[in-house]
Amino acid sequence: QVQLVESGGGLVQAGGSLKLSCAASGRTFSGYARAWFRQAPGKERELIAAISWSGDSTYYKDSVKGRFTISRDNAKNTVYLQMNSLKPEDTAVYYCAARVWNIRTMISDYDYWGQGTQVTVSS
Repeated sequence: QVQLVESGGGLVQAGGSLKLSCAASGRTFSGYARAWFRQAPGKERELIAAISWSGDSTYYKDSVKGRFTISRDNAKNTVYLQMNSLKPEDTAVYYCAARVWNIRTMISDYDYWGQGTQVTVSS
């Protein structure tokens, strides 16, 4: 059974940092692009960062560029999201996702999803 499990969420003050992890099990994801989406209350789920299967290509939503960094460790089947300079508008449930090979930006392009982890940034 394939599972993606996020961890690392929590409550942090504005300007603070958090590092999210997404551990995969049930199969190897070395040939898969990995991504982080987020969904704030009353808003649609949006792609904020993604990394190709090889790690040599990344995507970031404009609002997180320069603050968030996505990385992966294929040996651990894990993808990370380092979030710095957090803002109250970053408050959301963060989901990790995976799809074969290359980065895509649509929710429907991703085959595997985690259950999400809450990130709350206080002002």
